[in-house]
Amino acid sequence: MSFREGLEAFLILILIFRFLTKTENQHLNRSVIYGFISSIVFSLVFGGLLFIIGSQFDNLDEIGKVWESIISIVAVGFVTSFIIWMIRHGDGIKSYVESKTAFRLTKKGIYIISFVLVGREGVEIALFSFAGQYHYLSVVIGIFLAMIVALGIFFSLFRINISVLFKITLLYIIIQVGYLLGYGIHEGLSALNSTGYLESNSFLLTKAYDMSNTVLNHKEGIIGLPLNILVGWYSKPEWTQLFAQYTFTIYLLLYWLSYNRKKSKLSV
Repeated sequence: MSFREGLEAFLILILIFRFLTKTENQHLNRSVIYGFISSIVFSLVFGGLLFIIGSQFDNLDEIGKVWESIISIVAVGFVTSFIIWMIRHGDGIKSYVESKTAFRLTKKGIYIISFVLVGREGVEIALFSFAGQYHYLSVVIGIFLAMIVALGIFFSLFRINISVLFKITLLYIIIQVGYLLGYGIHEGLSALNSTGYLESNSFLLTKAYDMSNTVLNHKEGIIGLPLNILVGWYSKPEWTQLFAQYTFTIYLLLYWLSYNRKKSKLSV
């Protein structure tokens, strides 16, 4: 996830720099850099605030579960809006960035463009990392790899089919946002049960299956853990969680497929 969003952020920078060079506005490069640095600071502060607030609930199990449930659902909303944007504009990101830049060829305008377009990716990484409880090291590695690929593209060291790469990583994010929705629902139901608002025998808490004592355990299983990372596998979901997770994932995949088909017909 951080590789995908990091790569998009770096490619946006490359596109802006190349556009400024093509239009002989290299004197605005410094404003782009300032916008980029500001977006990094903003994303780090935003992510830091999320972790600080979340840490306040570590010792309060019920409140902690409620917080994780709420932030997960909120993150699903934000990330879904980003996914929709990716589906609609991913193939035309070059023209999209250039059109936005062309209307703001001033120091302030270019700074804002750089800050907003790159900052959007940073906020998405912060939200997803916090809500999904991903280790910071995996996030850093993803961003670092994205930077290496972007530099290779910028200096023409190697050629990559960006469209295919974006499609593969977008598929991964869709699967993960479905898992995040299921996780948020699971934590919410658990909090309601812990606080007595939901009886243990409620149909909402009925497990679809339980494979937590097998190699398919999503936290420790030799097969389950990799599946959890790759496709959002959960070894003991409630029916409610299972239905929400995969219904939402399938909906986004069908939306993506439908939009591409519609776009193909219009281009014929």
